[in-house]
Amino acid sequence: MAATQTVTRRQHTKTQTTLTKPSKVQKPPTNPAPKPKSSFKPTQEIQHQLDRIARSTRSPFEKHVYATLCQVPRGQFTTYGAMAAHLGSSPRAIGNAMRRNPFAPGVPCHRVVATGGTLGGFKGQWVKSVKEGKGRLGITLDEKVGLLKAEGVKFAPDGRKVVGSPFTGFV
Repeated sequence: MAATQTVTRRQHTKTQTTLTKPSKVQKPPTNPAPKPKSSFKPTQEIQHQLDRIARSTRSPFEKHVYATLCQVPRGQFTTYGAMAAHLGSSPRAIGNAMRRNPFAPGVPCHRVVATGGTLGGFKGQWVKSVKEGKGRLGITLDEKVGLLKAEGVKFAPDGRKVVGSPFTGFV
């Protein structure tokens, strides 16, 4: 049973007493609804990439970004903004993590495009390039287009903008 409170206020020389109503704040439920189970089931290849990410010396934020990126299915794309919204970050922070992705192309940063579908820059250093002694940074936009087209992503007639809805089904 809620008790009423008496509040006394002094205004200039008068004293005013007011009765307040009991608070209507509701207590949280004792048994909250269970969280829905994840629908993301990593394949053996994705699990291999997730294990590589977990064992790496990357920052916790970058590990979270790369693990989230592994959820984007082949043949689809997402945006820096969609990933940022899911991770509670900024598109620029996502872009910086993509630029430093040491797991590409296994962890597919080529599947991330700018809001609006434009491709944007992509100049992280791929481990394969370094191992082969090429040491080049990233891939060209033509190579990014080629990777995305090979996976089935559709492009506008100019060939520089993806069409369709970005993947946002992150768990």
